[in-house]
Amino acid sequence: MKALLLEQHETLSASIQDIDASQLPSGNVVVDIHWSTLNYKDALAITGKGKIIRQFPMVPGIDFSGVVHHSEDPRFHVGQYVLLTGWGVGETHWGGLAEQARVSGEWLTPLPHALTPRQAMIIGTAGFTAMLCIMALEQGSVMPESGDIAVTGASGGVGSTAITLLSQLGYSVTAISSKPDSRDYLLSLGAKAVLPASDFHQPSRPLEKQRWAGVIDTVGGITLATLLAQAHYNGTVVACGMASDSQLPTSVMPFILRNVRLQGVESVTVPAAKRPAIWQRLQKLLPEAFYQQTANEITLGQVTEYANKLINNQITGRTIVKVR
Repeated sequence: MKALLLEQHETLSASIQDIDASQLPSGNVVVDIHWSTLNYKDALAITGKGKIIRQFPMVPGIDFSGVVHHSEDPRFHVGQYVLLTGWGVGETHWGGLAEQARVSGEWLTPLPHALTPRQAMIIGTAGFTAMLCIMALEQGSVMPESGDIAVTGASGGVGSTAITLLSQLGYSVTAISSKPDSRDYLLSLGAKAVLPASDFHQPSRPLEKQRWAGVIDTVGGITLATLLAQAHYNGTVVACGMASDSQLPTSVMPFILRNVRLQGVESVTVPAAKRPAIWQRLQKLLPEAFYQQTANEITLGQVTEYANKLINNQITGRTIVKVR
């Protein structure tokens, strides 16, 4: 099997290698991988820009879809199409940037019948996270009639999918992006307006004019603090990323004086029993056009090059990897 292998000697190296399947880590299901993805977390690991991986050698790739090759788990049978997102795969357990993976059946989700393996990876962890963010808005009673929703990191995987989903659900969405040339792309996904990220890079007062009924934030830092200060009374701000900064320079005032809710979202350890319903909702909501608009397709051999592009903010939408 071919795999992208990360090794740490004096420096980090990433190379495509031929690996015997016997080297795969423990698990009760073996999957022949057809598609994987390149996420921001993968790019941090591959470039060494982030402390994502602490055990080497490691096959990165936090997502994959494919077909069951061997199963000792009664829930899955040979020939069945499955997908995987999260569970530490690609971080602490060999991941999806390889032609095969051996994993726990507990981590697998049956592929929804109306989705192809390729479409599942265009959605991937990013889309799964976006859906969880929208569910958090709904749980905070933020509905389409509540007012405008701001989405940061709008041209990325989470942002692109969140805009599309929110638009399909009838929300008015403002996209916030650091890429001036992404305006037409973001409007085509369903955004009603596009604002430059630089508008949110300066420290704000503890409370600003109320602008947002809800927020989906992927960047953190001053941007998140500013959006909290601009949230409506009873608004919900969902934080799911820290691409800019893990710090939050804010005060308690939005929470106490405006009853603002700050909701964190993580997608790695969502219980297996809850995942199929989330995937079914994604499959029903996303239009066919989404898969054409957002997907950049590359090969396994191009992953390292594109990891550097992703770190340098040179990629729009989702990057999927054709493994086989």
